[in-house]
Amino acid sequence: MSDQVYFDEMWGTGGPDGTIRAPYKPFNTWLDGEDPKHLRAKQREAEDLFRLTGITFNVYGRAEAEERLIPFDIIPRIISGREWQKLSRGIEQRVRAINAFLYDIYHGQEIVKAGRLPQEMIARNDAFLPEMIGVRPPGSVYTHIVGIDLVRTGPDQFYVLEDNARTPSGVSYMLENRETMLQMFPELFSENRVQPVSTYPTDLFNSLAACAPEGLDRKPTVGVLTPGIFNSAYFEHSFLADQMGVELVEGHDLRVQDGYLNMRTTRGYKPIDVLYRRVDDDFLDPLSFNPESTLGVPGIMDVYRAGRLTIANAPGTGIADDKAIYSYMPEIVEFYTGERPLLENVPTWRCSEKEALAYVLDNLSDLVVKEVHGSGGYGMLIGPTATKKDIAEFRKKLEARPSNYIAQPTLSLSTVPIFTRAGLAPRHVDLRPYVLVSPKGINITPGGLTRVALKKGSLVVNSSQGGGTKDTWVLED
Repeated sequence: MSDQVYFDEMWGTGGPDGTIRAPYKPFNTWLDGEDPKHLRAKQREAEDLFRLTGITFNVYGRAEAEERLIPFDIIPRIISGREWQKLSRGIEQRVRAINAFLYDIYHGQEIVKAGRLPQEMIARNDAFLPEMIGVRPPGSVYTHIVGIDLVRTGPDQFYVLEDNARTPSGVSYMLENRETMLQMFPELFSENRVQPVSTYPTDLFNSLAACAPEGLDRKPTVGVLTPGIFNSAYFEHSFLADQMGVELVEGHDLRVQDGYLNMRTTRGYKPIDVLYRRVDDDFLDPLSFNPESTLGVPGIMDVYRAGRLTIANAPGTGIADDKAIYSYMPEIVEFYTGERPLLENVPTWRCSEKEALAYVLDNLSDLVVKEVHGSGGYGMLIGPTATKKDIAEFRKKLEARPSNYIAQPTLSLSTVPIFTRAGLAPRHVDLRPYVLVSPKGINITPGGLTRVALKKGSLVVNSSQGGGTKDTWVLED
């Protein structure tokens, strides 16, 4: 792995000795004129700003530190306008296909009838909700907020790593990263024509309001449903509610009255029309799902099925970000759009298939193996960096439950420099653009959240696994 040549988005394939790529040239000119001591002070200032703002996340299973700051690096990731236009077209195509797929599998299941997707991929899928069969969400929108995780391997080669169609997180870090950079380096934004991201909260509110139940004769009331302060993304829940100017509610603040959902206010209970929920399906309604849940609202699914409430994202959308379904996304895109996918999938072996499992077991040391419903970098094996003991233990898990896993080749992820004590050093990155969907159209925020693996050689960018974040600049053409 150490001898492998990676594409660096600032320096090209030549690494630090390469020619500066065009999107980075104005920034590099500025950087050459900066005193490293001044930049180190700015890096510390950024950390202080994040601490002051309270931008933290919770790490589950770590007794020594429940809340942590996500490390932030001051060297931006820069994408040209041309590159972004190409990406945007592929993202929009994919999101349209995902929404059409969700409608189909909860209605006619035409993709199964056409033989393009095996029936068992739906019938045996824990994320498929029978309670959603025949239900049409307001505006026929299932995935109101989507995060498409992208990786880059060359100047013109991007791959979709996974689709986040349930409750994609991290957008608050995208917004705070930009706010921090604007505060510390205002001159950079006048010298580089960087597309803004600050309209996201307004765009989110307008997009959610446009998805309100049909026939509403007043301005829609929107709320954000959080599991509470102990959730790993609670900062983001409260941040987005505050930025949108809507109520942040927990399950105990809500109740079903006369067939509608109502929230408690200082003036009594008030109807709520659109609920941006950050609570998993299983905990939404103890009458329909987990009877032990105290996070949701008894009877909320009845209100939803009656068309009197919009839940964003719709219950049952999790099947679209299932990693086994992901392996069929090229067929899904083609089936619903009639077009070839503009963004490629990473080649994927489904371990539920006998031949694929045999191949994966024979090549564990070269592959990345992931849980079908896994997230956050947990429960995965990165073969090239794993010990023999890790591989032996993972082999037993894989043999015991092969259908729980998929495998992929280890990609040569692109790098972007980070600022270290010794100067700039390349580190691997991914990108999560955020997409808003409503009957009025699809809105893709220019940029997204760049996550960076801060450890040299590491391919794991998740904050829960020691990764950090960067501001992502999309330039005007």
